[in-house]
This record gives sequence, C-alpha cells and structure tokens, in this order.
Amino acid sequence: MNGRDPFIAFICLLLLASVALLALWLDEPYIITLATKVSILAMAGVGLNLALGHGGLVSFGHAAFFGIGGYVAGILASHALNYEPIMQSPWLIEGTTRMLIIWPIAALVCAAFAWLIGALSLRTSGVYFIMITLAFAQMIYYFAISWPGYGGEDGLSVYLRSTFPGMNTMNGIHFFAICFVWLMLAMGLCSRLVQSRFGLALQAARQNPVRVSTLGISPYKVQLTAFVMSGVITGIAGALYTDLNRFVSPSVLGWHTSGEIMVFVILGGVARLAGPLIGAAVFIILEQTLGSWSENWQFWLGAVLIVMVLHARGGIISLLDRRASRG
Repeated sequence: MNGRDPFIAFICLLLLASVALLALWLDEPYIITLATKVSILAMAGVGLNLALGHGGLVSFGHAAFFGIGGYVAGILASHALNYEPIMQSPWLIEGTTRMLIIWPIAALVCAAFAWLIGALSLRTSGVYFIMITLAFAQMIYYFAISWPGYGGEDGLSVYLRSTFPGMNTMNGIHFFAICFVWLMLAMGLCSRLVQSRFGLALQAARQNPVRVSTLGISPYKVQLTAFVMSGVITGIAGALYTDLNRFVSPSVLGWHTSGEIMVFVILGGVARLAGPLIGAAVFIILEQTLGSWSENWQFWLGAVLIVMVLHARGGIISLLDRRASRG
C-alpha cells in the first residue's frame, strides 16, 4: 500500500459524503441513491481487493458472497413480514428486519461459504483457482434460480428496508449514512490489516510461498483467512445492496457481478486503499452518462478499460500519482 493511500482515501470519502450532502441540499434524492450505491459497491470492491490486491488471489466468484449476503437479508426480512411466496418454502426460519441481527447472520453465513470455497480452491493456483471460484459461484447461482420458495428466477421483493435504531432507513440520506459508515469501517479494517504482521505475511505468501513456509508460516492458512475476511466484507455489502433495492434476485450471483466487482478494483487501482471507491464511482458515472447516450454503453466502458490497462496499469490512482510527481 502506498504511503499516501490513507490521505487519498480520506479525500475520496470526503468527496463522496459531500456529493450526498449537496444532493440533500438540492433536493436530489436520485443522486443520494447513486452515492449510496457507490458506497455499497465500493465496499464489495474493498473485500475483493483484500484477496486480489494484497493476497494475489484472483477470485472470479466473489458474486457468490455478494449474493449470499443479499439473500440472507432478503430471506430474513421476508420471513419477518410473512410474505405469501415464503409460505411455500420448507425452511422454518425466524425472520427479522433488524439490521443489527441481519448483518452478523449474513457475516457468519458468508464466512462459512468463504471458508468452504477457499479451503478447496486454495489447493490450486493460477487459472485453476479462477475457474474453481467461478464454478462455485455459478453453482450457487443455479441453485438460487431453482429455489421457487424464494422467488426463483424472478427474485424476491421485500418492499421495506430493514430497521436500524435511531434511523429512518427509508430516508435516503439516513440509509446513505449507514452504508457510508460501513465503507469507512471496511477501508479502515483493510488498512490496518495490510500494515499488520498478518498483512506482511499475506503479501509475502503472494510473492514467495516457499520462503514463507521455511519461516514456519503456513501460506495456505494465511491466504484462507484473508479469503474468508474478504468474503465477509463482500457479503455485508450484498446485504446492504438488498436493502437499497428492496429486492434480490439470482442476477447478483452471476459471473457478470464478479466481473463488475473486479472492474472496480482494476479501474481504481489494485492494492490501493481508495482504488475500489474510485473505481465504483467512475463505473457508476460512466453507466449514468454513457447509458443515457446509448444502450450499448458497455462497449465504451470496455474501451475505457483497455486504455487504462495499456496506459495506467496501476489504475486511476497511479495515473494521478504520476501526474502529481511530474508536476
């Protein structure tokens, strides 16, 4: 992690909060929603960046954790509200709409899945690791499609956001504040982890696992721990995303979701603290601007990515760093 990363991350967070507050002052709820979406997607990117950027684990299955977290939130809320489609489900679950209960449950479920997927996937490396993580995500995707008790391919609507003490979560700025705090916590946790002894061991395991083993440190255990923590962060982001949309469907488990999360990290800057936040913000801006001009806006997004990979391999942050050093 670059020495200036904490300062850059602080500036980016300040800009994101300023956009939301300015939108509140201008009475633009849609912009607040976009800022909230940036916060949630950036948090998912922070989770992947821990595994990809610092651990060298190119996971193409993080949509599994994002979707599982989303489904945990949706299922618990739907059981609490006793929606008719849920009565067809054989699962007897005590539902809740309280975020302080939903988040720990989502974290535990995602941790269990991340441990299982990571324990098997980390026995491989390179392209095999990529394909196994993708295969697991696709298995969960098709399971969600074939689960009629919770909407199947049509997805699951919850209509109301879950509750948080002292906050009106249906109020856009209140819900943004919750997501923004989660983003700050995720970035702060990753910053501390990377600078800790665990972070040093993780980076060493990425660079030279054999040498790390000779020091008495198990690269497998270090990478598995990082993978689980990465999955938990991404899973909580998924739970927040369900609350934002008040809807969850198998699409959040698809491979394209994994690709988008990876785009956030690559576009902003791999292994950079603010990389996922910058990448998510740029992605949403491009989606909104290019999408208003053409239905094929993904083509232009691809062109932007090609330019970034060729001329700014370290992402937007590295490009800005280069210009600052020249100035």
